[in-house]
Order: sequence, then C-alpha cells, then structure tokens
Amino acid sequence: MNVDLFDFALPPERIALRPASPRDTARLLVLDGADTRDLHVGDLPLQLRPGDLLVFNDTRVIPAQLEGKRGEARVGATLHKREGPRRWRAFVRNARRVREGDVIDFGHDVTAVARDRAEDGSLALDFLGDKPVELLLERAGTTPLPPYIAARRPADAADLDDYQTMFAQEPGAVAAPTAALHFTPELMTALTERGVGHATLTLHVGAGTFLPVKASDTTNHRMHAEWGRIDAATADRLNAVRANGGRVIAVGTTSLRLLESAADEHGLVHPFEGDTSIFITPGYHFRAIDGLLTNFHLPRSTLFMLVAALMGRERMQAAYAHAIASGYRFYSYGDASLLLP
Repeated sequence: MNVDLFDFALPPERIALRPASPRDTARLLVLDGADTRDLHVGDLPLQLRPGDLLVFNDTRVIPAQLEGKRGEARVGATLHKREGPRRWRAFVRNARRVREGDVIDFGHDVTAVARDRAEDGSLALDFLGDKPVELLLERAGTTPLPPYIAARRPADAADLDDYQTMFAQEPGAVAAPTAALHFTPELMTALTERGVGHATLTLHVGAGTFLPVKASDTTNHRMHAEWGRIDAATADRLNAVRANGGRVIAVGTTSLRLLESAADEHGLVHPFEGDTSIFITPGYHFRAIDGLLTNFHLPRSTLFMLVAALMGRERMQAAYAHAIASGYRFYSYGDASLLLP
C-alpha cells in the first residue's frame, strides 16, 4: 500500500512533553464498533466486560542512550537490541567517524569496541571489562526519550519514573510500552473489582519503533526484530479466556505484535521465545486479540498502519482528526485510545 495513505497533519502543540498526573487522568478515545466516546482512562473498567483480560508488556526501559568520543570525535549511541552477553546493536550518531575495531569511550570507565556494521548503518558494540553491562549503562547511560520529545527538552530526573510502567520487571527495552504508562494501582483495583483480569508477557522494545517508514510502499519496508517471550502458563490462560467467551485486549502495540506472532491460524496462542519482526498493515487477519488500548501514533508510521489494520484506515483517519480537533495529546506521554473492532 502507498505510505501516503497513512499520513496526517499534526500540530506540534499536540505532542505531549510530560504525562498526565495522576496517570489515569489521561483522556481516552473509545472506538467501540461504530460508536465513538470521549472519556478518561479512569473510565476504562466500565468500557470492558467481566471476563475480559488485559495483556501488559513487563519490559523495563534501560538507560540505553550513550554519549562518548572516538578520539576527538563526539559519538552518540542508542542501544536497541541485545545480541550477546556483552554485545548490543546500536544506532550511532556521527557513525561515519567510527570504523569497525575503534574503541568508543563513553566516560565513567565505560568503553566499547565497534563491530559488524549492518546494512541499516547500525553497529554492534562490544562492551569491555568484566562488570555487567547493565551496571555500565547505569553509570554512563541516560533514559532514551523518543526523538520528538528529546528534540524539545532534555531527559531529566522525572523521566526515570515517568517513562517506566508499573509493570516493568524485565530489563531490556529502549522504549517504554507507553500504553501501560496510564495504569495505576487504583485503576488496577477497579479493573479487578469489575472482573477484568490481567496477564503479562515480555517484548523488549527497540529504537526501531521510532524509525520513519522511508519506502513509498509498505511492501518495501523492513521491520527491525525485537525479542519477546510468552510462557506456557500465560498462553494457556489467554486461550482459556477466549474459550470462555472473554476478550483478550492488548495493552499497547508491543503486546499485540507479540501475541499475533505467537498465535496459529486458529487463534490459539503458543509459548514463544525469540525474535519477531511482524509488520501489520490493512488486510491482516487478527488471530489472537479482540481489542487494543494504545496511544496516538506518528503519521506514516508502522504503528498507525497497525491500528488502521485493526479498525479500518478511513475510521482511524477520522478518529485522529477528531482527536486533534478535540485537543487530545499525542505520542508516548499523550492520551490513549481503546479500539474495539
């Protein structure tokens, strides 16, 4: 499909630079069949049915943004995928000044050797020494805010909490599964009282999620792979919910993409551990999910294509036009939408 079909104009003032406080006071645009409702995230329990199940991503954002030097040249690196115990794949700023075999000094006694330049321009970084890489990143790294926020303000101490969900357990993400940022313990209690369950899986979100689609046609776009895991007990629970008439609602496109990667043609979810590069565009037949809670996405992005596949492109273009006109806040720290086809 032509990528231009997924374009729309977004005024810069609609891009949220901070999250709502409390988190569950963010606005919620509900698309329920043909119905459209303007609510708040705190109203979510009454938009779901007893027996439904929300699926959260329990990945934890790591301080994956690094600034260093190769000789006198300044170099920036954003880690986006672990490739080994001490190796991370990274998008590198000023990469033309770095050759394979060069040592990059990130300060705080953190150094890495550049290796294996890929077709997309990324480099593998082999971190030197014997201390765990996670400890080195805590020393030298910062929170990797999305580029549309980082271009307007630097990361600060508030982002250490703001850009982490209440479900964050498994370190490895470069970006937060932002739909889950809206949830609070109070909201989870209300959902439980409503009879809505929840489960978790792990998908380590990579920096590739922010890359624009440069191809003019979706068939020519290549997704970056991300690592995920669904254990057997979780797969069994998801399947039981649907067998009993409940709905599986993915919280965030990351949860949705992993669920769809793990499902067979009959809609059964199987245990999964490994990489997924699934690319969902209109015409895709959803197998594992019955709805999605997600934030508002970038124009021409793979994530806007995904929600267009779920609800219909024209419906989503109209919904986004309504959201812009109604003052909804967009992107990672913005408001949410509940999509029930």
